[in-house]
Amino acid sequence: MRRFASVASLLALAALALLGGCGKPEFSDAEKKTIASLALNTLPALKPDTTNQYADVPAAAALGSTLFFDLGMSRDGTVSCSTCHKIDRQFQDDRPQGVGVGRTNRRTMPLAGVARDPWFFWDGRRDSLWAQALTPLESPLEHAGNRAAFAHYIKKRFGERYERIFGPLPDLSGVPANASPLGSDAERAAWNAMPAGKADDVNRVFANIGKAIAAFERSIEPQQTRFDRFAIDLATGTKPHGDAAFTPEEILGLKLFIGKANCVTCHNGPRFTDNSFHNTGVPPAKDLPPDRGRVDAVAQVQADPFNCFGKFRDGDASTCRELRFMVKDGQQLVRAYKTPSLRGVATRPPYMHAGQFSSLDEVVAHYSKAPPSAEGVSEVHPLNLSDRERAALVAFLKTLSD
Repeated sequence: MRRFASVASLLALAALALLGGCGKPEFSDAEKKTIASLALNTLPALKPDTTNQYADVPAAAALGSTLFFDLGMSRDGTVSCSTCHKIDRQFQDDRPQGVGVGRTNRRTMPLAGVARDPWFFWDGRRDSLWAQALTPLESPLEHAGNRAAFAHYIKKRFGERYERIFGPLPDLSGVPANASPLGSDAERAAWNAMPAGKADDVNRVFANIGKAIAAFERSIEPQQTRFDRFAIDLATGTKPHGDAAFTPEEILGLKLFIGKANCVTCHNGPRFTDNSFHNTGVPPAKDLPPDRGRVDAVAQVQADPFNCFGKFRDGDASTCRELRFMVKDGQQLVRAYKTPSLRGVATRPPYMHAGQFSSLDEVVAHYSKAPPSAEGVSEVHPLNLSDRERAALVAFLKTLSD
């Protein structure tokens, strides 16, 4: 009985230390500054996308919303963007790998705040939100369509709406029903047989499809959570109250997140991401093809005809700084994947780029042990967290979800 009382006393003393003995969380000035920088109220206004002149046009966003949920935007009429990006699941699908016409090799990423990213997909193989939106449309495992078929579909189904936004549709009478430089042998042959002007016409319509979808996706922003209410109270010197009041365990988890565990090095800013790519030793997913991450994506983004240097970009090339100055090679790119935003993270398992971990407990255990990478060099080092510390980190991460 005395031993039980002693443990209880120690826990009570630890809680008092974390709360400063007066019901208020105790943080240093440096810690308070870091915590304030993570709050959603510090998120700056969304910048214009100078590569997409329709990015903030309401009619373009409305058409993009229609296309986002339209099953007709696929080869067999069974897949839309919302098949994987479910509106009631943070615009993701809870699967280890996304499933469209077939099963893909990567986890579906949530879309809140996606318009703020400089690179897209887990490996950054596209450099704009509108170029990203085009890629699944022609992927044989996702929508499995082709750009000529999509151009015909737009003209038939949404021609009037399209022309009110983008101007007159081109004459598609000489364009094959199915043609693409990325499709089947027959589709590639049909594409190569088209005059260059016709191919450009199709590509322009295809690019505008992406620009409309991107205009809609720009409206999807993260929502305030318990953490934000806590951070605002802390910054203003207000005693946290209601659901903004953190438990001692959550406070310990926050201290670990910005301190000993060093999570904030990559998961920083109000979206909890540095928008960069890192090898953190995440193991390959079983029964999937080899995946080397960012190192293979560099050539893909450079070759993309819809990238910032391409003819379908609006504005001038002076805005293409990310593409111009990106790191093109180096060991640090091998098995490096984008840092995902942690907002809403507790309610969307599994985790990592191919759903390798089923719970946040597994994620934290991975970083605590920091095993070596299957290829390349992992950036993380063993944290050797105690069971209590791992549980506290998970408790804090849950405050980022409402």
